[in-house]
Amino acid sequence: MKLPLTYYGNPILRQKAEPVTEITDEIRQFIKDLEETMIEKNGLGISAPQVGSRLAIFIARPPVDDGTGRYSFGPSKVYINPKLTEPSSESWSHEEACLSIPKVYGDVPRPVRITITALDINGKEFTEELTGWPARVVMHENDHLNGVLFIDRISKKQRNQIEPLLRTIKQKYN
Repeated sequence: MKLPLTYYGNPILRQKAEPVTEITDEIRQFIKDLEETMIEKNGLGISAPQVGSRLAIFIARPPVDDGTGRYSFGPSKVYINPKLTEPSSESWSHEEACLSIPKVYGDVPRPVRITITALDINGKEFTEELTGWPARVVMHENDHLNGVLFIDRISKKQRNQIEPLLRTIKQKYN
């Protein structure tokens, strides 16, 4: 079942998510619905706060190069109660967008590499070291679990330029 998105201006997007204490059938169904929503909206990822839930869950499907320079969505991966560590000192800036802030883009500097430890849908802990796009998508989605939006990470100049769009989104959706 597709879930309704929450948009910029909704207070839940600024709240810290709460850890999942038990992976129940309801949680598994929520994850299935979350993924369906992400796919329907063509997102690279989606977090629970983006559909009005304070659970510490996100799904990422970073772009994959097909070898010819064209990108497609990679496989979906669920992250429950994620913890990010060991960001690289090297960073790169790239344009980001967000399902909760439609038609707004900004250049966001992020570490090139990150380590993430999380639970999968069966409650099994795993750790990954991610580089490039997978790292960027995971950091973007993890920010949502901490009440941080990509617009908080752009330059002041960019933020000032998009401010009228943000006001419009806030009025339209909230």
